[in-house]
Amino acid sequence: MSKVIKFGEEADGYAIPVLNEREIRAAAGLLFLMMFIAIIVVILKGDFLMLKYAVSIFLADIVIRVFVSPKFAPTLIIGRLIVRNQVPEYVGAAQKKFAWIIGVVLAATMFILLVVANTYSPITGIICFICLIFLFFESAFGICLGCKFYNLFYKEKAQHCPGEVCDVKSRQDIQKTSFIQILIVFAFIAYIFLTVFLFDDYFRERPYDLFGIESAANSK
Repeated sequence: MSKVIKFGEEADGYAIPVLNEREIRAAAGLLFLMMFIAIIVVILKGDFLMLKYAVSIFLADIVIRVFVSPKFAPTLIIGRLIVRNQVPEYVGAAQKKFAWIIGVVLAATMFILLVVANTYSPITGIICFICLIFLFFESAFGICLGCKFYNLFYKEKAQHCPGEVCDVKSRQDIQKTSFIQILIVFAFIAYIFLTVFLFDDYFRERPYDLFGIESAANSK
């Protein structure tokens, strides 16, 4: 039974249980896409049906991760299949479990308020936003925001963090950012704002059908 209900897996060269960060990121990307689409449907159509399903799926998946084993969580299984040809990137299981416990609390709160009580409020909106931020940072940048709080609650320092960010080390030259590069980023942000200011009215115009396909279909 302990082999089934076990958090993390053993890997050669690692003294602690570990997980594959690549499949975790893939799973986070899948959950982010699902939640994002569901929230967009709510914003544009005011239809909460898809979001209710998404929250129920999210809660079930993360409960399996924490209380059974990550290896049996559906999204992590799909993530494993997606990245099966990539070399694993092992990360410590302890801090991931802590982060996912936070996820269980958020998902359970959403489930109770939105699905069980059938209500919506600023609380559900804030929780949805937090979940999206957590999932986006994990999938896009490999940054586990929940893991950042691990060291605040546990004396044992987190080990084998994604990208070895737990270890203090000097950046390599390829990781360093110059003043010119920072300036380019700010210039790009200014470009975005300038584009919105100058071309907003023009961009709002509906594009016309270049080949008249829609008009031809409507005339039939």
